[in-house]
Amino acid sequence: MLVSGKTVKLILYEVLQFAALVVPIFVIMQRFASLIYDVKDKDRTAYWLVVATSIAYVTSVTLLVWVPLKYLIVKQRRFIRGIIQWRPTALVYLILCTLPCFAILIAASKVQEDRKCNYDHFDELPVSLVLFSLVCVDVIERIRPCRLLGKSDSLGYELDMTGPTLTHLEQVTTVSSQLHPDKGQNGPTQGHPEASLTLSPRPPSIAYLYSSSSQPQSYSGPLGFLWRRDGRSEVFVDSFMFWLDTVEMVRVTGEPQVFCSVWVLPIYILAFLSTLRMIITPKNPLLSFAGIALQDLPFFIMRVALIVKFGYVTPVLYALKNVLVSLTFIYFTFLTKLKIFRSQSMF
Repeated sequence: MLVSGKTVKLILYEVLQFAALVVPIFVIMQRFASLIYDVKDKDRTAYWLVVATSIAYVTSVTLLVWVPLKYLIVKQRRFIRGIIQWRPTALVYLILCTLPCFAILIAASKVQEDRKCNYDHFDELPVSLVLFSLVCVDVIERIRPCRLLGKSDSLGYELDMTGPTLTHLEQVTTVSSQLHPDKGQNGPTQGHPEASLTLSPRPPSIAYLYSSSSQPQSYSGPLGFLWRRDGRSEVFVDSFMFWLDTVEMVRVTGEPQVFCSVWVLPIYILAFLSTLRMIITPKNPLLSFAGIALQDLPFFIMRVALIVKFGYVTPVLYALKNVLVSLTFIYFTFLTKLKIFRSQSMF
């Protein structure tokens, strides 16, 4: 009996998402168990207690939450099918995996801070394991509707081209001619028009030379392969770019002076709040406001505080990005609605 391609794809996605759920918890808990083992003067009982706790937790959440949720999604029950503005899988993943991992990392920092010791800073685990697994789950949720073989027909990225396109030009009357037959010798003579500049606001229907076009652009020459694009590969790029700011914020906790301080708590709290954006569907208009409220504004304040306290543990570039994104969102979304900014003669 041959298995259909849709079934193989479904099994592949579910196995990858389940691995992204359990692997970070097991690895983080094992490192935390090793830390407790060192702190408790080589106490093996404490080590295996933490390991057993991780196994019990993963087993419980898998059987009680993860598997039932996946069953409802696969069977497309009515209340699941009606959810189109947010992603239940992303919400459950954040609660069951990302939140416990961040909590364990905070606990590890607190234990070492109280003991005045530096056994393990968990340097790469928060970024290379926890957030990478989060990105994998996000990519799978984004790419799930499309086919893995053949031409993409579900994402619609081909119709989202925004490159410059030459458009038509509209004539705007800016010069008027008048005849002044009674002018003197220094004035214009009869039959020669006098050009005078007339200032007028830009018409509402004016078309710029370059504007965005929804039509896909292509090139059929010898270098035509450079114009090829596929929405499925762009999903990976968009997802990694979506999480880049959060990755940099979490990376700061790998610095020894930051990890063994009280600053690790607000950093992980803000990082987790920024991950809540994953719950919103990618095309939802609410995502822009969520990015400002859950990421850019809090991250800017935190980065400024970290630079003042510890120096340049985080690049200034990210702080500039946060403040510029926040200011432009506020200006174009709210301030341009004010009467003073609605005048067409200003800009």
